[in-house]
Formats: sequence, structure tokens, C-alpha cells
Amino acid sequence: MMTISGDLSGKRIFITGGSRGIGLAIALRAARDGASIAIAAKTSEPNPKLPGTIHSAAQEIRDAGGTALAIQCDLRDEEQIAAAVSQAAQEFGGIDILINNASAINLTPTEATPAKRFDLMFDVNVRGTFLTSQAAIPHLRASAEAGRNPHILTLSPPLSMKAKWFQHHVAYTMAKYGMSMCVLGMSEEFRKTGIAVNALWPRTAIDTAALQMIPGIDTAACRTPEILADAAYVILNRVSKETTGNFFVDDEVLASVGVTDLEGYSVVPGTKDFLLDFFLD
Repeated sequence: MMTISGDLSGKRIFITGGSRGIGLAIALRAARDGASIAIAAKTSEPNPKLPGTIHSAAQEIRDAGGTALAIQCDLRDEEQIAAAVSQAAQEFGGIDILINNASAINLTPTEATPAKRFDLMFDVNVRGTFLTSQAAIPHLRASAEAGRNPHILTLSPPLSMKAKWFQHHVAYTMAKYGMSMCVLGMSEEFRKTGIAVNALWPRTAIDTAALQMIPGIDTAACRTPEILADAAYVILNRVSKETTGNFFVDDEVLASVGVTDLEGYSVVPGTKDFLLDFFLD
């Protein structure tokens, strides 16, 4: 694997849903540079079905060389969001980077999507992303004014208005696209302030605990979360004023810095037929 150059040392990062999976991988990549990272997620006690808590994530961040702050936060509660962002900003002296990673997934057809599942996806994915971004903006604006290269990076797909991406799970697609609409709108809204707002999405399915809970998914045909962590690392090192409003795809980001051998990200070495992710035409 080629080494990807960059430096996130001293960056103050707020990540939603970072106790495992993609969020944690992004955190650990930044921690290796000595970044300060707040993990805002709801799991504070171990869950037999889902490995990882905010506390175990914080310990992994420290072990990797970063500074960590574990904050229990339910993204459905605006007061908890405001308090979490405020706590991180106070602890670190500001916020330079927001990663909107938390997301609820329910791949059900219309008649099999109860209201509470619909609400969970919209509350976490759309409302949570919007309100966390809203709470972080004053801190990111201050970061821009101090020349600290502020970024918002949201884990959501390019907006493709094709029926095939909606037909099997209308509610989930609307919720993920709601996150992407935050990117589309806020990138333009805050362009003049120098805050970068971008989305990142994987070409293939990614082996996470959330994915393993979905019946019929073969995680052997997936890539590891590290591919997204490395792609995020590339994006977050770019100049914020020149890098905004993009819907990035992991392999394209890596190719842009000369990384084209992606074998090291395979769950099963030698895999050629990957399970492709949704939403990429």
C-alpha cells in the first residue's frame, strides 16, 4: 500500500456514531497524527450484538496517539447534540472538523417499514446531520477565521434521482439522500466562509457490525472500513476553500493520490467480485 501524505496533528474533530465501524476507522486514522477527537455516540454500555462503546473507542484513539473525548449523545435529541458539540469545543478549544457518520439503516419495502423505523432513520440521518452541522458551524467559522482549514464530511451518497435506488427501500433512500441534501445546500451556503462541506461514499459494501446484522449480506465480498478512513484522510487534508460541494467516492479519492492497488482493503484477500454499494450509477 502506498503511504498517503497529510497531517491532521492538532486538528479538533467531532465524529457522530464513532464507537465502531467507519466512524471509528476515520477517528483512528486521524489519531495516528495526534488529532483530538470527540466521539459522540449513544453506546456507553457494551451491547452483545454490536461491539464497541464510546469508551472503548476513546481508548483505541489514545492508543493510536490521539486525544479522545467520549460523549454519550442521542442524535435524536437536539439538546444533547448542542451540549455534546459545546463540550467538545470547550475541551479542545474549538472544532475544526465535523464527521457526520451516524446513520440508521432499515432496508425494508414500504409496507414493511413501521413508523418508528421511518422516524429513527429520519431523526438520526437527516435531522441529526442537520442539527449537528448547525451546532458546529459557529466553531467551524471560527476555525476558518483562524486559518485552520475547517471541514464537514458526511457519509452519504451522490444524489441520483433514479427509481431503482428507491424502489426496494424508499424510506432508507430518502433518509440517506436527506443527508446528501445537507451537503448540497450547506456547501453553497457556507462557501464564502471557507468551510468545506463534502460527502463520501464507498464503491463497495463495507464490512461493519451494522451490515452484518442485515440478513443475506455476504461480508466476504466487502471491503474494510479502512478504505473510507484513508479516503476521508485525503479529503480532510485538502484546502477547504478549494474543496467543497463534492460527492466523493472512496476509490476515486484514493486514485487521485496515486493509490490504485486496493487489495489491502479486501475483507478476503484476492476478492475480485465485490458487493457494490447502493446509489452509484
